[in-house]
Amino acid sequence: MHYLIKDTEYEKILKFLQKVKGIHTSNLRRVRRFIEAVYYLCRGGCQLRLLPSYYGHWRAVHKRFKDWSNRGIWKAMFEYFKQDPDMEWSIIDSTVVRAHACAAGYEKGSQLKEALGRSKGGFSTKIHVLTDALGNPLKFILTPGQSSDITQAKKLCESVFESTVIADKAYDSDDFIDTIINQKCIPNIPPKSNRKTPRFYDKHLYEERYAIECFIGKIKQFRRIFSRYEKLAQSYLSFLYFVGSLIWIR
Repeated sequence: MHYLIKDTEYEKILKFLQKVKGIHTSNLRRVRRFIEAVYYLCRGGCQLRLLPSYYGHWRAVHKRFKDWSNRGIWKAMFEYFKQDPDMEWSIIDSTVVRAHACAAGYEKGSQLKEALGRSKGGFSTKIHVLTDALGNPLKFILTPGQSSDITQAKKLCESVFESTVIADKAYDSDDFIDTIINQKCIPNIPPKSNRKTPRFYDKHLYEERYAIECFIGKIKQFRRIFSRYEKLAQSYLSFLYFVGSLIWIR
């Protein structure tokens, strides 16, 4: 079988998995095949039923992926790899992804819980992201596509201290700025045009925001991130954690 994940990258993933209780890693070939199957699904975005047979039965792959998702293993993998971030400055932003028709069918009344909404762009989900100065991901939050960026700003930055926070003018809110100042952070956010007294910001430092734009471009190379196919927010977030882990170990 042709492997899609580089050996050096997979060895780091295996090292993490061997530390997780309840995961049997004695059969190395089977473990690698499962991780490769998840990568194949994430990169190509194919339907589970169309998963090539050499990755195993699609039901078994789906069951294992969902089990790891419920146990928080994908999130733990992401937390394990995001070590030693460069917090000279931190960057926040968001991006909207279209939800495929396959994502429909959630329980009645659970639209907000599953981070699915309808806006001018159609059926969509918004990914709110926090990265370090190098554009490496630190946190993901999902909301319905029509949600405003500022609604998740405090939550994104709740663990950020003594850093310069870079964001676009969508995050220009007195309440949010006061919050990050209280966290000993320096806001570098352009003022909105309707401000009576425009606030100063460093235009040269603001150009560093390109790092988060590059990161968003990287994750959207994965078809299953670019277009949401999952009904459950937890499953979609698990794919995000997996892709975030791959970016950290490259």
